[in-house]
Amino acid sequence: MIFFLLSCGLAVQASVDPDLLRRTWPARWISHPEAGRDPGVYHFRLKFSLERAPEDFRIHVSADNRYELFLNGQRVVMGPARGDLLHWRFETIDLAPWLSPGDHVLAAVVWNLGDLAPMAQISHRTAFVVQGGGEATALVDTPGGWRCVENPAWEFLEPYRDFAVQGYYVAGPGMQFDGARHLWNWNDRDFDDDNWVEPVAISPASPRGARDSHAPWWFVPNPLPQMESKIEHFARAFREPGSTAPESLIDGRFYLEVAPEQEVRVVLDRGQLTNAYPELTVSGGAGSRIELVYAEAPYQPEESFPPRRWRKGNRNEVAGKWIVGVTDVFLPDGGDNRIFRPLWWRTFRYVQISIRTTSEPLTVEAFTGRFTGYPFQEVAEFDSDRPELQEIWEVGWRTLRLCAHESFMDCPYYEQLQYAGDTRIQALIALYVSGDDRLVRNAIEHLAASQMPEGLTLSRHPAALPQVIPPFSLFWIEMIRDLWMLREDPAFFRSHLPGVRRVVSWFQHVMGEDYLLGPLPWWNFVDWADEFRGGDGPGAADGRSSILSLQYASALRSAADLEDAFGTAFLAREYRQTADRIVRAVRDCCWAADRLLFADTPRQDSFSQHANILAVLQEAIQPEESSLLMERILQDDTLIQTTFYFRFYLGRALKKAGLGDRYLEMLDPWRTMLDLGLTTWAEKPEPTRSDCHAWSSSPNYELLATVAGVEPAEPGFRSVRIRPHPGPLSNIRAAVAHPDGLIRVDLRRMDERLVGRVQLPDGVSGTFVYGEQQVQLNGGRNEIN
Repeated sequence: MIFFLLSCGLAVQASVDPDLLRRTWPARWISHPEAGRDPGVYHFRLKFSLERAPEDFRIHVSADNRYELFLNGQRVVMGPARGDLLHWRFETIDLAPWLSPGDHVLAAVVWNLGDLAPMAQISHRTAFVVQGGGEATALVDTPGGWRCVENPAWEFLEPYRDFAVQGYYVAGPGMQFDGARHLWNWNDRDFDDDNWVEPVAISPASPRGARDSHAPWWFVPNPLPQMESKIEHFARAFREPGSTAPESLIDGRFYLEVAPEQEVRVVLDRGQLTNAYPELTVSGGAGSRIELVYAEAPYQPEESFPPRRWRKGNRNEVAGKWIVGVTDVFLPDGGDNRIFRPLWWRTFRYVQISIRTTSEPLTVEAFTGRFTGYPFQEVAEFDSDRPELQEIWEVGWRTLRLCAHESFMDCPYYEQLQYAGDTRIQALIALYVSGDDRLVRNAIEHLAASQMPEGLTLSRHPAALPQVIPPFSLFWIEMIRDLWMLREDPAFFRSHLPGVRRVVSWFQHVMGEDYLLGPLPWWNFVDWADEFRGGDGPGAADGRSSILSLQYASALRSAADLEDAFGTAFLAREYRQTADRIVRAVRDCCWAADRLLFADTPRQDSFSQHANILAVLQEAIQPEESSLLMERILQDDTLIQTTFYFRFYLGRALKKAGLGDRYLEMLDPWRTMLDLGLTTWAEKPEPTRSDCHAWSSSPNYELLATVAGVEPAEPGFRSVRIRPHPGPLSNIRAAVAHPDGLIRVDLRRMDERLVGRVQLPDGVSGTFVYGEQQVQLNGGRNEIN
């Protein structure tokens, strides 16, 4: 595991003593004597001395809900990475590079948001633990010489009561910070903590798998790196008429002087959506009030305030619109260069700053954001003779990045929850563009940990409130198979076979005698099409849905592939036979000969693109007829249309039907979003709640997998098949992440052929196919002519 000294960007690699993964730790969980499950913020400090600089000073640290750990005033690690009580993450860091002989201070801020915590935050009670990595570091074990105090400066603002936010929101509270009540410099080496109290030891600290565990938290190592951290500045500033605030920024830096007894309101535009910890530096202004409102986009005026609908219009336009959303409040104490930063990051393009001073002037010295997110590196690329595709690529990758933190997220502003349906698409993009598979594996493990006794996984995990979307359990199986095609790791895939079998078994028990599914309990989300009530497809509640049945057939075939590779041949045969019977049942019951289309149910009173896309993908129609079916569903606007989420499967079906050259025509909805000034892809067509939903980033995958045509030819990406679909493009230049390096494609059209070169990592072979062209590929440079 690699962690960063966040303040200076240095990195140190630290491992975990295997003994700490088998037995109860010497350290114990501690807490403030008056802390429990209610919201609160607490500081912990430990003074210690070293006679000599250590070569190794590993420590393991965790908390409930969250913590930041400082060494001699510098932030060194944050966490814990989100999990559940039976898989509670701890972080490991080696502090040796920053320790010298003499006195030192470890200090932590630990906070619990209680019932106001984000839905993605599972919790038991306020707690903190530090475990040294050996005898030399045992002096930092909790409780030891640690001391603690409650910080009364923080209050938490409830969504829907203390500020206006639109739509379903479960991403945590706003925060009010009173500088006059804060313990400034509490983490410095020379801070006086004599009036702090001793913490109480509340339980042993035990890893998952220990023989005797008396703790509610079962430890597992955090498999992820620390999140990225970098300063960002704003692009534009706007003032309200009559305000003394500036209308422009200097190099993205915001500076403002506000006289006594004044009210000022300024809107800052980052220029593009971001996730960041806002950092506001002020001097003076005792008794003043500063309100920060974070918005993805301004809202168009309505008679009601706040607006009742998500009407935003062009995201670049600010004049005459309202800034509504998550809110933080800072109350300065009058000191110089006071830095206010909320405990959790915010998502915003626009920030509205409202300042009201009393008898003392206030100076805003700086206002910036510190970007945070999973540290994906963009190693893939896509370029062509159509510049708009590069913009679509850039916006898609930004969207994916903003929906990736300690887990994948459906959206960063409203929910921050890892849904299996979303994550399957996000995982493929992340693997193709970055090659980093750690967050993908983490997601598979998270969802596996959520599996219920009857077999289904939860739709989203980690999540404090359980929710079940049965088809999302099927997408969990598809995620495992997707990764199997791109990575070699037999032990990992074999470990998930029991869970895969339990999902399959649950669906077998809700399959009718005619091999169609249903009726099904819970929420059977298909897509956000207006005709699907609450996202449910026809036939979910009363049974015999062709869409859900075909999704089950797809998961059965994926499960069969995994069984063939790592499990039981008998089960693989059984799964494929069942899948074939389901597909045959859909063909027999749902094919409408008068329309030459598949209906959503045997009643044949509802027709969607969705059912027909899945029919092509699952070969419910003869391969030679699939292109005709795809043409029909593209031209028939009476069908229920796919929205951004399900258009991933539309792209897959186009390629399977031999119509991959039509894919670029399917990007009009993304072109519309660009015209509306979106800098990330929205959840659904207008009007939309969320302006950032990574399930809409599927073009980043299809530009590589369909247009450039790069896909694995066998499991583990051991070989590759490159079958481009350039459509109207004259040239394509692309790179795809592979475990052994980059696959590079550089092609241009010459008459009816493609010419250029393909570069494969050493040891990787494959084939290139385009029309009548077929070229065997080997590791290194391959000429295509």
